[in-house]
Amino acid sequence: MAVSAARRAPLAPLMSTRGYAEAVSEKLSLSLILPHAALFEGEVTQVNINSTSGEMGILAAHVPSIEQLAPGLLEVFEANGTKKWFVSGGFATVHPNNKLSVNAIEAYELDQFSPEAVRSSLAEAQRVASGAGSPEAKAEAEIEVEVYTALQAALAK
Repeated sequence: MAVSAARRAPLAPLMSTRGYAEAVSEKLSLSLILPHAALFEGEVTQVNINSTSGEMGILAAHVPSIEQLAPGLLEVFEANGTKKWFVSGGFATVHPNNKLSVNAIEAYELDQFSPEAVRSSLAEAQRVASGAGSPEAKAEAEIEVEVYTALQAALAK
């Protein structure tokens, strides 16, 4: 038994274990940044994002990670209510010490969109994507279909 313990001893400092996260605060410090402006900076209770790996909610003491954002809803929960933005893409970085940075390409408050205009634009993009146009026009239309579909889903929530 002493021999097996001696064999394991040199490995012990190399191995680390992960325990439960200890929350320093119940608040999460959020920065929502665009290339040309800072849209939001402050303390929140939760942020829901739409990442390429799926929808996720981020709270205080979340495991540090980086997520690529897919077109979709970014929902921020504050003590006095909820704010919603449609984000076209970017990255969300969860830092230690309850910090979240969302770097988005574009983000607009959800109430700036007309469901009728989105529906009409989606139909037009689908028509172009399935038409006999140039490969470039079809590729652009397929991207528009993805974004308008995500926007339509965000408006339905």
